[in-house]
Amino acid sequence: MRIIGTIAVTAAMVVGAVAAAAAYASTQPTDTPARTHSMAMPMGMDMSGGARVAALPASQLAQARLATAKYANDLGAAQAGGYSILTQKIAGMGYHFINPSIKGFSVKKPPILVYERHGNRWQLGALEWVFPSKPATPPLKGATYGAFPAACHYKDGTFTPEPSQAACAPKSPQSGAAFNFWHPALVTMHVWIWYPNPAGLYASMNPLVPAFK
Repeated sequence: MRIIGTIAVTAAMVVGAVAAAAAYASTQPTDTPARTHSMAMPMGMDMSGGARVAALPASQLAQARLATAKYANDLGAAQAGGYSILTQKIAGMGYHFINPSIKGFSVKKPPILVYERHGNRWQLGALEWVFPSKPATPPLKGATYGAFPAACHYKDGTFTPEPSQAACAPKSPQSGAAFNFWHPALVTMHVWIWYPNPAGLYASMNPLVPAFK
């Protein structure tokens, strides 16, 4: 999958994650139609119909936790490891940080970390992967998906949904930060292994994450 009109190095953040997702998706069977995305989809919309799903296999859960334990309460360690701001806080999710160097799919190497903030303390909540379309075969047993609309992203993590890069303002309408990149609609997969989520392990939204700081 190609991100249209990205801007040099800054755009590489999401380009890397989407390219990795596309590489994974290209290896999957194509007998399941790709789900059509819509700008009307709310952030993190649950595409599973609300059904509860089977838990992540214990071995994979253990691998994911061991691989990301160093980031659990240390945002600085994540940043030192290559993760940088992707979005400011999204209600019901948290703050997203992305590592553009991660390629392919591995439960040990999530391209996106979702953090919760409690005052000056940061707590890792969910691991996240993105795909250009819904995988025909779930990369993790029982996985369900969410959706993120096409959007303009800015250097401070603010973003605005827009159908094309041409519609992006040169500066963030919220903060005035410089434009960073645009990406098309994406399918998302969250795994809440570091923060309790009564909605389920794979739910996009977490009712325990408040709307404000």
